[in-house]
Amino acid sequence: MMMNAKKPEEILEELKDFYKDLEEAISPLQGLHKSRLKCGHGCIQCCVDEITVFEVEAENIRRNHQDLLKRGRPHEPQACAFLDDWGGCRIYESRPYVCRTQGLPLRWIEETPQGQVVEMRDICPLNDTIPPIEDLDEDMCWTLGPFEERLATLQVKLKGWDSDRIALRELFE
Repeated sequence: MMMNAKKPEEILEELKDFYKDLEEAISPLQGLHKSRLKCGHGCIQCCVDEITVFEVEAENIRRNHQDLLKRGRPHEPQACAFLDDWGGCRIYESRPYVCRTQGLPLRWIEETPQGQVVEMRDICPLNDTIPPIEDLDEDMCWTLGPFEERLATLQVKLKGWDSDRIALRELFE
């Protein structure tokens, strides 16, 4: 039995706070990289069909877009199911974490099989301009880890440790 179990509505309120904090955290980076970020309405390079989310984010989309999920149709395969015919996001206000950080220069730490700790970086090829991502100071990149841990904690509160990620396309009825 879980102690201090929270109702799904309370966890979804925490998810709203998570998104608010995330937007505040990435805003300076978006401003810093304004000239390099080519992301905008109609740019769907990162909006691929394979995007998956935790159940907590899926539930947020279900609750906020019931009519779309029930009566709408997903976008054609190969692109995100939530794109409209003009490349816009039909769930923009409820878009998941991964969509909110797309386009930014990303960095994370990995351990090689030999035990060496290395920094990894990635960015959308459309946004890989001068200076190259490899030359950016680490504080000029979105560091993966802390916010993902916080999102994982919300997932555990909602569904426990044993839960699969859900493909966005699967949310349509």
